Amino acid sequence: MDSLDQIADMRIPAPPGTPVSYLLDGHQRLTTLYGCLMRRPAEHDLSSTGGWIWNIYRTLGVPDGPGGRFQHWRKPGPAPIHFLPMRNVLRTMDFLLFARELAGSDHDVERLMNEAEQLAQRIKSYKMAVVRLVGGELKHAVEVFSRLNSSGQSMSPTQMVSALTYNEGDTLADRIETLQNEIGELGFGEIPTNTLFQAVLAVSGENDVQHTRWDRLAARMRDDLDRDVKHTEKALHHAVAFLREEVGVPLARLVPYNAQLVLLTVAFHENPDPTPGQRRALQRWFWSTSWSGYFAGANTTQIRLALIEMREFAKGLTDLDLGGQQARPFPERFDLRSARVRAFVLWELRRFPHRLRPNGHMIDPVDLLLRSDASAYRQIIPRGPRRSSPANRLMLPTAPGTSARRALLEADQDLLESHGVPDAAVAWLREGDDERFLQDREHFLISEERLFIASFDVAMSHAASSAGEPEIDTV
Repeated sequence: MDSLDQIADMRIPAPPGTPVSYLLDGHQRLTTLYGCLMRRPAEHDLSSTGGWIWNIYRTLGVPDGPGGRFQHWRKPGPAPIHFLPMRNVLRTMDFLLFARELAGSDHDVERLMNEAEQLAQRIKSYKMAVVRLVGGELKHAVEVFSRLNSSGQSMSPTQMVSALTYNEGDTLADRIETLQNEIGELGFGEIPTNTLFQAVLAVSGENDVQHTRWDRLAARMRDDLDRDVKHTEKALHHAVAFLREEVGVPLARLVPYNAQLVLLTVAFHENPDPTPGQRRALQRWFWSTSWSGYFAGANTTQIRLALIEMREFAKGLTDLDLGGQQARPFPERFDLRSARVRAFVLWELRRFPHRLRPNGHMIDPVDLLLRSDASAYRQIIPRGPRRSSPANRLMLPTAPGTSARRALLEADQDLLESHGVPDAAVAWLREGDDERFLQDREHFLISEERLFIASFDVAMSHAASSAGEPEIDTV
């Protein structure tokens, strides 16, 4: 079985040919304790790139502060006499050597030695809980770890299945990371690891991609893992191309729900070349589920049924059922954690694709979003009841010291139109009536977005004609 060959920068000897034990969890804690307490200092430690990190000292006689009382010493020459080397704590002779050196100093030796002895006693009496697994297989170790590891770093589903399907070569986690990097290099940004994992599961034929028995799943996937990952890669590339070129989603960060990406991957796996009618239906499905919040808090059953429906749709056996879905109101607060706000941003990027800077140059909104995320949208009015409204946001880089408000007041007609700022709204801004400015711009954006919603024949509630509180439903 593959294992780490070093601990605390020290090589672990090869197994002697007798039974050995493997450490499954707690590497960081044991490495830190072993490296700081047992590792002997080497001449190159202070100058090497990594050896010095194991030379940790406890500063005696100094009150606790924000930086703590354990620290490194990397300056030329020996550490101050009241710095207790942690490697001297466990060995009696080393501890006595430190005591003799301290005794020849001007410090309060008795007080510092009492403190050092208390520290040594606490470390020597420190105990760690150990669970020994005798016999069994790797899948048993993973199952036990997943049940016992309640306080440490959780084991992700990807790591779980990677361990259960372990074989020589790249693990599932490695393959997913490679896939993540490939998509990122296309300029689409980073897709969450768990979303890619669920896509692999869905492509493999699994319907329960949120909660499942990992051991059973791994047993089914073990022999076909390489095939499933390759199929997922192809389908995901089709799905991303569809989102970017036909829907108008430039970045993974703006996909309203991760479940949408999983389902689109399944659709393009089942049918890599949908008909024009199917493509239009997928566009309508994407926008409808985004505006309506269909996948907000989606449970296992809902996702399972959606996967079954998407497979049948891709094969031409059924239509996508959008009945009962209604567009939620225009968001009254700009927060990209809301799927409704992301849907607004996607529409807004489509509706105003050619934005101008004050100097007349074009703006690259996707590049701004990649670099600044939500901060790319600047506030126009800093105070007031509507200051959080999307109508108060503008993707308008300006010269240092120039506010977005000032840029609008000095803007020409072309710049205003390129950003979706109507003349009537700017007139209120020039008169100093910020509230009426935001009200007019909000009404303009609502009416324009409603035209787009209607073009997909998506139902709109009465409330859709006004603004409403957006639900934080993507976290």
